[in-house]
Amino acid sequence: MKQAIKWVMKSEEDTKKFGLALAKQLKSGSIVALIGDLGTGKTTLTKAIAEGLGVKEMITSPTFSIVHEYHDGRLPLYHFDVYRIGEIEEMYELGYEEYFYGEGICIVEWADLIWELMPEESVTIRIEYGESENERIYHVENCNIKEE
Repeated sequence: MKQAIKWVMKSEEDTKKFGLALAKQLKSGSIVALIGDLGTGKTTLTKAIAEGLGVKEMITSPTFSIVHEYHDGRLPLYHFDVYRIGEIEEMYELGYEEYFYGEGICIVEWADLIWELMPEESVTIRIEYGESENERIYHVENCNIKEE
């Protein structure tokens, strides 16, 4: 595993600030891999990133459809939830390569389940529960966000 930078999110507001800052750094072809247990806030972070990209549509988890597309931001956003992927071949059937290597930005929840497909340069965020109910610990790789 590469060197990860640790971030402590004390609240949803911290998560929002982080997501907005990350969105500023993302460019065409960026991929964000989100890894964490159920309820750690992967979709909450995705909503903040989408807001930072200018997406006005409501962001919902694509648990049953695998991917949701949003085209009203500064770049297309493709939000994956691969929790229900049974076999890696399902990603090929979905045409994941067109998303991952296209002009948009991909955010992949449960990315560890398809890790062999994730490009090495993906921004990787491993999310853990913190000490308090709302606290989350982010271990972030391939990202240069500076605290404001």
